[in-house]
Amino acid sequence: MTVRWGIAGPGAIAISFANGLQLLDDAEVYAVGSRSADRAKNFAAKYRASANYGSYEDLANDPAVDAVYVATPQSRHEQDTLMFLEAGKPVLCEKPFALSRAQAQRMVDVARQRGVLLMEAMWSRFLPAYRILAELLRNKAIGEPQLVEADFGFHIPFDPNHRLYDPERGGGGLLDLGVYPVQFTSLVLGTPTSVAAQGRIGTSGVDEQVAAVLGYPGGKLAVVKAAIAAKLSSTARIAGTEGVIELPAPMHRPTSLVVIRGTDVEEIDSSWKGEGLRFQVEEFHRCLATGELESPVISHAETLSIMGTLDAIRSQIGLRFSGE
Repeated sequence: MTVRWGIAGPGAIAISFANGLQLLDDAEVYAVGSRSADRAKNFAAKYRASANYGSYEDLANDPAVDAVYVATPQSRHEQDTLMFLEAGKPVLCEKPFALSRAQAQRMVDVARQRGVLLMEAMWSRFLPAYRILAELLRNKAIGEPQLVEADFGFHIPFDPNHRLYDPERGGGGLLDLGVYPVQFTSLVLGTPTSVAAQGRIGTSGVDEQVAAVLGYPGGKLAVVKAAIAAKLSSTARIAGTEGVIELPAPMHRPTSLVVIRGTDVEEIDSSWKGEGLRFQVEEFHRCLATGELESPVISHAETLSIMGTLDAIRSQIGLRFSGE
């Protein structure tokens, strides 16, 4: 059975997603929706999609669409996802899942009420490196993790028209880039019991750099950083009682892992060919086939937990968005 995908928002990430779909035998770029009819038409022509719409509502009302990938700006994730869910469409929503935990909770509640699959497109979790990492952690390869460090950031010259400097589109480093270090610490240590954060809000009203220390039971700690005004290492490291695991840059899509136990250093190849966004689609298709309403790889509970941590950091650095 081929899953006929509808894509909402034909931007750069949607292009990568569509390229990934083309690598799968059971997926088809069937339709695209945009607020611009011309953009929808051009995107559809590029991927030979059967339908294109100048509104997201028309995409939601197409009975031939089996699932929708929401790739609109994060400031629209809640409203667009809710509309597709109410139309009975399974949704894969791009990260960050929403602007806040409250928004995310409403999305999850509607998906459960409607009995429709909803999954955050946290593509890192489905890559070979993260699958290997999860297995290493389950097998206690470095004992008990004690301290996690992760950051992701780069320098983007200030441009008020750039989406990352635009608060109306949910810009800033924390939600767009910081979500990767936060989800990494969530995978390793779970939900933090304390958050201490500092950051700099720029002239456009978004966070340009932020750092946070997350506390966990037993004195375990995580340090996360994100920036759009400074180049960071974009690496990740887990220090355990019996060893260390390192993810080289870029930590959100590494092609190898390094496991260090004493003087023993093991580098594990985790490279792949083709567009990496396809791996999350494979899991989404599996959930569709089995009738699951969420993925155990990135569950609703964990998505909500991650959004809660981001909320706590935002609150401490004074980052607010329209309507809050």
